[in-house]
Amino acid sequence: MKKSKLAFAIAFAITLTACGSQLQTNLPAGVKLIEQSEPRQGIHIPYKKYQLDNGLTLIIHEDHSDPLVHVDVTYHVGSAREELGKSGFAHFFEHMMFQGSENVGDEEHFRIITEAGGTLNGTTNSDRTNYFETVPVNQVEKMLWLEADRMGFLLDAVTEKKFEVQRETVKNERGQRIDNQPYGRLGERVAQALYPDGHPYSWPVIGYMDDLNRANVNDVKAFFLRWYGPNNATLTIGGAVKAEEMLPLVQKYFGSIPRGPEVTAAAKVAVKLPETRYISMEDNVHLPLLYITYPTAYANHKDEAALDILSEILGGGNNSLLYKNLVKNQLAVQAAVSHPCRELACDFSLYALPNPTSGKNLADIEQIIRASLTEFEQRGVTDDDLLKVKAKIEAGSIFGLQSVSGKVSQLAASETFLGKPDTIGDDIARYNAVTKDDVMRVYNTYIKNQHSVVMSVVPRGQTQLIAKADNFKPVQHDFGGPSTTKAEDLQVRKATDNFDRSKQPVAGVNPAVELPATWTTDLGNGIQVLGSQSTETPTTSLLLKIPVGSYYETADKAGVSALMAALLNESTQNYSTEQMSLELEKLGSSISINSGDSYIDVFVSSLSKNLPQTLVLLEEKLRNPGFKAEDFSRLQQQTLQGIQHSATNPGYLAATAYNKMMYDGSIAAVPNEGTLESVSKLTLDDVKNWHQTYFKPAGGQLIVVSDLPQDTVATELKNQLADWQGKGPSIQVNTGKMKAQPGTIYLLDKPDAPQSEIRIGKRSLTQDITGEFYQASLMNFVLGGTFNSRINLNLREDKGYTYGARASFSADKFAGTYTASAAVRADATVDSIRQFINEIDAFRQKGIQDDELAFMRLAINQSDALKYETPNAKLGFMAQILEFNLTPDFVRERNQIVSSISKEQVNALAAKHLDTKEMIILVVGDAKRLTTELETLGYPVQQISM
Repeated sequence: MKKSKLAFAIAFAITLTACGSQLQTNLPAGVKLIEQSEPRQGIHIPYKKYQLDNGLTLIIHEDHSDPLVHVDVTYHVGSAREELGKSGFAHFFEHMMFQGSENVGDEEHFRIITEAGGTLNGTTNSDRTNYFETVPVNQVEKMLWLEADRMGFLLDAVTEKKFEVQRETVKNERGQRIDNQPYGRLGERVAQALYPDGHPYSWPVIGYMDDLNRANVNDVKAFFLRWYGPNNATLTIGGAVKAEEMLPLVQKYFGSIPRGPEVTAAAKVAVKLPETRYISMEDNVHLPLLYITYPTAYANHKDEAALDILSEILGGGNNSLLYKNLVKNQLAVQAAVSHPCRELACDFSLYALPNPTSGKNLADIEQIIRASLTEFEQRGVTDDDLLKVKAKIEAGSIFGLQSVSGKVSQLAASETFLGKPDTIGDDIARYNAVTKDDVMRVYNTYIKNQHSVVMSVVPRGQTQLIAKADNFKPVQHDFGGPSTTKAEDLQVRKATDNFDRSKQPVAGVNPAVELPATWTTDLGNGIQVLGSQSTETPTTSLLLKIPVGSYYETADKAGVSALMAALLNESTQNYSTEQMSLELEKLGSSISINSGDSYIDVFVSSLSKNLPQTLVLLEEKLRNPGFKAEDFSRLQQQTLQGIQHSATNPGYLAATAYNKMMYDGSIAAVPNEGTLESVSKLTLDDVKNWHQTYFKPAGGQLIVVSDLPQDTVATELKNQLADWQGKGPSIQVNTGKMKAQPGTIYLLDKPDAPQSEIRIGKRSLTQDITGEFYQASLMNFVLGGTFNSRINLNLREDKGYTYGARASFSADKFAGTYTASAAVRADATVDSIRQFINEIDAFRQKGIQDDELAFMRLAINQSDALKYETPNAKLGFMAQILEFNLTPDFVRERNQIVSSISKEQVNALAAKHLDTKEMIILVVGDAKRLTTELETLGYPVQQISM
């Protein structure tokens, strides 16, 4: 089942006392009430829906639980509205919409919202583009001003220079996310074969770079004028607002924006393949991959829910058929099934990565997958198949209550695609209504004896592994040379106002934010408990931190903690892996166990009504692990294959090589998952001994956020965990030294890489909460710690070298680094390094500017409202309190530091910590191309290997 369905946010029904007629009489001119949600039983998101005379749809959701507001503008346009030869325009405009408008200066959008203490982003998919921000509620008018300005006053600010820079940024994004990533081009290759030539889903959302290269600035302006009118948009406002206060503001800023051309719904034409199409691709990967895709229905089709449940049965976890037939018996490292749906079409996809030790090629894997489909026909659908999906729907719906952004996103999406904002109840109902016969029917309709696309991705030079010879080639088009679209071809719309839009609205007083009230207890076995009651949702979230991790290991046993954590996620003495997964799924609960440097983290998520049963399963996992030989063998092989697969990822190579340089001679230099040499030598006895020696409760920290009262939670925790006793040995952590030579470029070869990964840095401060580490992070904020930092504006926005560049202090209690990093175009590697060094040196020598200091203070101190909104956010906040033995008042101490830190203090910290002569430079890229170029920088260049 699709995760998007489970992540939809909802709210419990709230009785609305105002009636439509009363609201109607008080509406501003040009605004009409369309509908408001009716009081009803069950779960839904209360809303009021309006429409402006220019066609803009407005939805308001009132939620006064936190002093926040989330604003979303969704345009019903994505890559599916593009034309052949003009792909990527919708995604391109996602970038352009952040580049300033008529009354908002260049790069000001990010600065204004960051300074307001908010967060923001935009996303594009095939069917819609949305822009959103979460800010303290006093900033809401400013957000409406910003969004209206780029809806109605953008085009005059779209200059040729901005167009060219953002075109380069999009190329960098494609290089980083697609061209330089293992399996990165799989999706677009499958789409070419799955959909007819010219179908709106047959090209990738990010587009083809040849199309963008042909385009000129007038082409993208024309695309904006066609699709970005208010009548093709939904504005959704949710949070601590009142509708009657929002309506005049919305009418003021959006009401005068002229309508755009009318938009009609795109046709939903069923896709039918004339034959099974085999395609293949060589890639820089370690493991081959088989990917089989069937066309099915479309989003919200009557068969979608049953197809989602079918995908769960076939490949949705430890109880699925593909897991049993491929992963559990070690024929594959990974296998799964998904059924993603879009507005016009869905696809049913099965994939597997064979385990090299199995000796299976992709043809063998295909036969096993097809045999699994036949097995499903014989097995049928069980009661548990349906029961666990219904539990997931309920749990996912309730957990969606936890953020106002989730609720707003759901309202906006449902209105955009269905014309009905609150559909969560309908969605739950349609999944609950699915029967066993429905699942069998959709299998017989869409999968059995139907044609599919079969994609083989193989390591370079290993075409003998493909499932079957290619029998399909996409149509090749010649779209000619550069575009000749002229400015006079555009039909520009202009708004007329009776106020001065150039004046930025002034925010009110920053809302007071209450720190979460906490309580403490001790389980009597050395586990400290810090809890908080949050009554917004009937849920419990729990984080248990056990003091053992990779820092406790020796080099020859590197990876033992991670392998132990993986085994704790498997079978126990009383439950098989499949049985444990099923029991948790039927409760709508999850338990995940992961290993870090200093702790093993156990995260538990449960509906509060199911907390007792969930804690029983937690105790079983912690105290009675199965440690079965077959589980160990499978996970060891998966770890080894994962390490080799990661070695094809340039970001992983850079991080691993950089850590080796920073922490040479210590376990901190080794990845948490271990190395090929260490993991291959680990035994099941090693894991058992590690668990017996170190996995003890004493010194543990347990953080819990629940709607239940303290006494209830504490009693449940003691009932299940107090009998667990023991204390592990303490250790002295050694984090080694930076033995790499400062002022040296270290080059790690990644042949033919289209991008280079750059790391520039040195050893630095250990972590503290209110001391020098925290103050140094404040100093770095405007240099490399935010989107509008000097480094990012230079390398991304001015030069177009990268999708993003940054610098930060990173540390734990034992060690830390200062690191500047980016993935840049290969041909910009040398100048990117030069720009990094110049920016850091200039900041160190000349210091922070007055306006930068003011920006940092506002951005950090006004963001408190966002820090404690959800239970998970509270868990992170409270975890710091336990780990560093703090009181909640540390937040006020930090705020005081931000408010009082002087320009002189900031500059002194820069002088102390930003000496580039103390830093090393690491580059992961194409050595044959870069070696000579890097030497021109004047640093010694040393080639290294992993």
